Amino acid sequence: MKLVKDVQDLVSEAPSIAPILGLTRFETFAELAGTLFTGLCNNTEIGNTVARVYGADASLVELTTYDITETARRNFEPGGPPATLLFSRGVHAVMAHRIANYLWTHESPNLALAFKAACGRVLDTDIHPAAQFGAGLWLDHGLGFVVGETCVIDEDVSIWHNVTLGSTLSNSGACRHPYIGRGAVIGAGAILLGNIKIGANANIGAGAIVVEDVADNQLVVGNKAAARGEAKISFLNTEKTE
Repeated sequence: MKLVKDVQDLVSEAPSIAPILGLTRFETFAELAGTLFTGLCNNTEIGNTVARVYGADASLVELTTYDITETARRNFEPGGPPATLLFSRGVHAVMAHRIANYLWTHESPNLALAFKAACGRVLDTDIHPAAQFGAGLWLDHGLGFVVGETCVIDEDVSIWHNVTLGSTLSNSGACRHPYIGRGAVIGAGAILLGNIKIGANANIGAGAIVVEDVADNQLVVGNKAAARGEAKISFLNTEKTE
């Protein structure tokens, strides 16, 4: 595989990279991803899980390779895909979710949640394993990315840091998180809440708070809050204690 060979060449040209990242010998993408996550999380079992899942599902390798290639292209990464794979925190966050989603779908929800929790502590993300990510997701930085269980992200979406794709807490149904359309771009710090649809190629400005549908190709900005009646949600314990 070209990407694996390119990473091998990169590491050979700068041998100190391997000990800094905790990389050991690798010949396949599964082995490369496994050793990368072992070093990243300082956890052999996480690395073994990553290697096992990628080794079992060639389509997941293809999907991740596309994520990496697109991240390198959109981010004008000078080192190209191999540097992006080794150094991009956003790529690592997407990879971690793809493994967690595989575990959720094919093996054990509890294993998926454990994997998500362990990787999230390292990557500063909280992405529910059931959330669905299309091909070519670019997380620029990835820090602070929060995604709810029923969220769906279509193909070739670009998202900056500190973005929340959450619920309003007033809907407990099967679709209570946003759907993000193909090619949408979401700026840093944006908060998107509820069962809303963000149209294809829409732009969500940095810091925007979005609680309504956004049309295809539309730009939305702003975070002005306005009164909308009485509060509906409370987590206070109303039981009195003696």
